[in-house]
Amino acid sequence: MQQYSSLPEQNSQKDAPPKDLIKIQQLRAELWLERSLNQLQSRINDCLLSACTTVIQSGSSEAAICQTVVNELDSALNNSRVAFTQCAVGIALFQPQETVRICYVSLSPSPGSQSPFIEVILKKGKKLCLRLQEVIELKDLQQLENQKPPQAWQLANNGGVIGWLMIATASPRPDREPLTASQIQLRSQLMSRAAKQCATALAQVRQIQSWQQQSQKLGSFNQELERTNQLKNQFLANTSHEIRTPLSSIIGFTHLLLAQGYDPSRERHQEYLKIIQSSGKHLLALINDILDLSKIEANQLEVQWENVNVPELCRNVLALVKEKAANKGLKLCLELDPDVTTLVADPLRLKQMLLNLLFNALKFTSTGTVGLQVVPKGVFAHFTVWDTGIGISKEDRAQLFQPYFQIANAVTSRSEGTGLGLAVTRKLAEIHGGCVEVESEIDGGSRFTIILPLKLGDGGDEGDKGDEGDKGDEGAKSFLYALRVIPSSSLKILLVEDDLPNGELMYSHLSKLGYQVSWVQNAVEMWAVLTQLEPAVILMDVNLPNGNGLNLVQQLRENQRYCKIPIIAQTAMAMKGDRETCLAAGVNDYISKPIDLPLLTSLVAKYSLLPVAGGDGEKGAEGQGSRSAEA
Repeated sequence: MQQYSSLPEQNSQKDAPPKDLIKIQQLRAELWLERSLNQLQSRINDCLLSACTTVIQSGSSEAAICQTVVNELDSALNNSRVAFTQCAVGIALFQPQETVRICYVSLSPSPGSQSPFIEVILKKGKKLCLRLQEVIELKDLQQLENQKPPQAWQLANNGGVIGWLMIATASPRPDREPLTASQIQLRSQLMSRAAKQCATALAQVRQIQSWQQQSQKLGSFNQELERTNQLKNQFLANTSHEIRTPLSSIIGFTHLLLAQGYDPSRERHQEYLKIIQSSGKHLLALINDILDLSKIEANQLEVQWENVNVPELCRNVLALVKEKAANKGLKLCLELDPDVTTLVADPLRLKQMLLNLLFNALKFTSTGTVGLQVVPKGVFAHFTVWDTGIGISKEDRAQLFQPYFQIANAVTSRSEGTGLGLAVTRKLAEIHGGCVEVESEIDGGSRFTIILPLKLGDGGDEGDKGDEGDKGDEGAKSFLYALRVIPSSSLKILLVEDDLPNGELMYSHLSKLGYQVSWVQNAVEMWAVLTQLEPAVILMDVNLPNGNGLNLVQQLRENQRYCKIPIIAQTAMAMKGDRETCLAAGVNDYISKPIDLPLLTSLVAKYSLLPVAGGDGEKGAEGQGSRSAEA
């Protein structure tokens, strides 16, 4: 008879050895840990994705991440039950004075519990409350971090602590399954890794905020760049039109004179020449507007302070616009307060400001009156240009003084000018210590007021500026004296100029005045002529085909035979610093192109009469040279 042993079956988990059961519990706890962290990272990624796809409000995405961490840990530490009965979780962010404030919690009090928070008890019996806005001292947090097991974990970023993650164990609830022993052992690891995930996410969201801010700035910059590009294109189109208009007159009427054969006795030919001269001045004014704005923006504009005769200057300004006003049938009006007689300013720049405003008033007025009013108000003089024109809308007034901006002109049906006049005017007024104000309404005319101090500002080196005004007066006297000089036919002038039209212009003009002019076009010819000629003055072009004119000046100054001959630089170099460069090379004076013939006459007469070219040359440079550079 077969016998069977009665050994117990070992196929149930109950009968498993305790060691195997522990391993199973550990595996379950580790799965719980990884699942909780993966779930937490998934929720954090959702917050980061939301931050990337929406415009972040200050702190909103950080708050979402912190609250997500709190809520997910709350769920995990209660074995996936979202009821905050076993643990309290909070994030505390730094505050000054060695304290932190709890900013995010997830508290669900037990049924019947009256306490809206859970307490953490330190080893010494001190109780800490985990509730919103509760202030906790750093030393208490550090004690929670260092005790076994820890109940606080740092959120570190770039070597600094940005906050703390805390946990508190409350009394267990009978209706909730507590954490297993294996899970409790891994709780510190869960909190530590969750703290790292939270710190990393906060750093990432701040980086996203930085990128978005940079993107917004870049977007604004691109919009401004696009607007500037549109204004630039408009400016180039307008400038091209404005430059071509006087050029067309210059070229066209010159062609007529050449075709008909110039006869100075014919009245029509005199009219042609006046048109050519007027168009040339208009063309020069356009170029000067562009150069002036560039100089002002680079803080390189020279200002010559003088005592200005205000009534005389205002009458001269109105005389310059009288013809244009008459052509449009407009009345000009000048109102001068008798108390405003003199003003300390640069007369050239003041005239430029008033002309800019007057030409604008004439441009935008089809019927009625354009006026200039000057009145004193305290220590300031108010120069008001007013008109009865079409007026300016509020929107256009906000952009009036922007470079290149132009108002659509229904009076002329097209834009005129470069759009720089008002921008230059305002900047010139500011350089004078003043400002420009505007009042206008649609179909109600406009009033532009230049407000300038009557005297130089207090503490503004008044004495020095007064000296400069004296130098300007001295230069003016020298200029008037030179115009009365009748040159001797024995005075020889050496003209070094490679440009044929400019050379012909200066040669013809000086020859008609009685000078013996020798015209050469390069350095080789200059040295050859100097062996046979002792000129009273040398007119030196700076840019020559086979050498730099300033190098030639230095060579002349080093030569005992020629070192005392007065040299005047005549050049198209008219930017800031060009005059100083020429004077440093050894020239006595400087005149820029296009050549101002009366000024050329003055300078040649002045230096041809000097017995020695020494110290007076510098005085001439101060009195006339700087002004010629602005001509």
